[in-house]
Amino acid sequence: VLGSVPWGLVIAKTFCHLDPRESGSRNTGATNVARLCGFGWGVATLACDVCKGALPVWLAFRINPSPVFVSIVGLACVLGHVFSCFMKFKGGKAVATSIGVFMPLAFWQLLAASALCCLIIWRSGFVSLGSLSLVAALVVALAVTGQWVWLPLSLCVLAVVACTTPPAGTTPTEAPAATEAAPTPAPVEEAPVSELPTQ
Repeated sequence: VLGSVPWGLVIAKTFCHLDPRESGSRNTGATNVARLCGFGWGVATLACDVCKGALPVWLAFRINPSPVFVSIVGLACVLGHVFSCFMKFKGGKAVATSIGVFMPLAFWQLLAASALCCLIIWRSGFVSLGSLSLVAALVVALAVTGQWVWLPLSLCVLAVVACTTPPAGTTPTEAPAATEAAPTPAPVEEAPVSELPTQ
């Protein structure tokens, strides 16, 4: 249930009096909230979405450090964000929540994947492409560093994010601007010879 709380919707409606599902890229993620309400509210949304993934996983690890138990809790947080019970089982791409899930489990691998994500967003300009690259790079980082216990969870998260992330450039705010054709000038009508002024 904690993973289902749509903090972007709560923050946008409470402080900006608008519904992010009806403007911008039409989702409740931090990027859209920042675009509509301002950078500060976007950061607040990002922090809340990260915490709703990190806090349950951290508590689960303290209660029972079994990788199976912790992975189930982490995946539940991600799926709760994607299929929020507070929004008729609709939600976002769960990238920020996924970051929170892995923050207490594989911090340094997550940091390396996040650096790659920022680089791709900077070079391409597409947040969706960078987000997908982050979870894909996290899978590789876990495999390379031998963190096999969290690899199944990372693969599940990758599948969820890949299914919920539209191709780069297909969302309303990421689509390149269409080139408008120049208006055709109206034809100039010539006056009849009989109406020309005489000297």
